[in-house]
Amino acid sequence: MPEGDTVFRTAARLHHALAGAPLTTADLRWPDLSTLDFRGVVTSEVVSRGKNILQRLANGVTIHSHLRMEGQWRVDATERLTPRTLANPQIRAVVGTAAWTAVGKRLGDLHVVETGDEARLVGHLGPDVLGSDWDPAEAAERVHASPTTIAGALLDQRNLAGVGTLYAAETLFLERVSPWTAVADLDQATVAALVDRAHTLLDVGRRHAVQTTTGSQRWGETAWVHARSGLPCRRCGETLRVAMVGEAPRERTMFYCPRCQGGLAPTDDGRPQRPMGADRRSGPALGDRARRR
Repeated sequence: MPEGDTVFRTAARLHHALAGAPLTTADLRWPDLSTLDFRGVVTSEVVSRGKNILQRLANGVTIHSHLRMEGQWRVDATERLTPRTLANPQIRAVVGTAAWTAVGKRLGDLHVVETGDEARLVGHLGPDVLGSDWDPAEAAERVHASPTTIAGALLDQRNLAGVGTLYAAETLFLERVSPWTAVADLDQATVAALVDRAHTLLDVGRRHAVQTTTGSQRWGETAWVHARSGLPCRRCGETLRVAMVGEAPRERTMFYCPRCQGGLAPTDDGRPQRPMGADRRSGPALGDRARRR
């Protein structure tokens, strides 16, 4: 699932393409929305809220979308789009002006609400890590009150909005905290440091097309632990691992270093794990199975 920085950049790109001009196309291919017609209505702004995208129209209506696991918005010059391109069955929304058109493929959610009622869709979210409402003290307080593991607390969008498995894993590694540690076992200073680290990483991420937590944008060098199971830790040399965190059916994959982060996870059986993608002829490594969940 795209992380908050990716969604932030997507909303910024949509805003740049659509804001201030009347819509010439508004084709929402979604149950109960397909008959709505917003042609001629001007887009006031497009903003992100955690992992949500809000396209606010001048008529007081908001088109809300969520990318989920595989969704994407692509912007093209309107004149370049052909009927064949727009007939793609994966398209869920086409919203465009005379100059630019945004095409939403494989969107996980699509809603239309009165702008004043956006809270129905995003009001449950905690402080937006990349939003104007970012409040690190409130986010840390919400995380510290969570009756879960620290990984679960960071991933809970009700605590802070925008953190996904990539930034959760990288944050916990950099702060040397096991993802499976109960929040109740952490002091306020540690939780505050984790929240600050997550904010810093996403704030850097929103400025670049390539997500990196190491400072390098070279292929294979962008992460400390995420998606690196079976490879050596960049800090200590120990073999990195991947295991599940959380309760079914909402469990998530989490990459970590057993030496830097306090030992094997309780959900890790300790069996050897090959690097992700290695030796596919004999079947996937655990990391590959976990990534596809």
